Amino acid sequence: MQTIWLGGAEWLAVLRIGLGLWWLESWRHKDKKGWFERGTGIAWAGEVAGKHRWRVVRGGFDVVVRPRPKVMAYLVVYAELALGLGLVLGFLTPIALVAGLVLNLLYLVLMIHDWAEQGQNAMMALISLVALFTMSWQTWSLDDVVGVFS
Repeated sequence: MQTIWLGGAEWLAVLRIGLGLWWLESWRHKDKKGWFERGTGIAWAGEVAGKHRWRVVRGGFDVVVRPRPKVMAYLVVYAELALGLGLVLGFLTPIALVAGLVLNLLYLVLMIHDWAEQGQNAMMALISLVALFTMSWQTWSLDDVVGVFS
């Protein structure tokens, strides 16, 4: 593979780190007080799910998320932080990539009618797949330093 400036493995690490920075930005810009104290994030998601045309989305939200809004708020917010840190640092990278892919697919399905969100989540999911299948943790990662997932 011919590349410019960096080698292929380094460019894949750049892609992985960029995805991690995207997750960190998702975490950073959240109104955590609103999410944790007023339940704004889960309430908004509940409104979206309640109007969803797919029964499985409405029912799944009602069974999994709605009964435990505070736990789910913390789970979502801190999952985004953990994904960002894991991908930027290259720590437990394959696990972070799979978890991020699942979270992006959940977001994509929940917000299937919001074109802006669809684009962001589809691109993040695609980057996760590329980074996973090219084993992007082989360069510039704690996983590589420690010799995990070789």
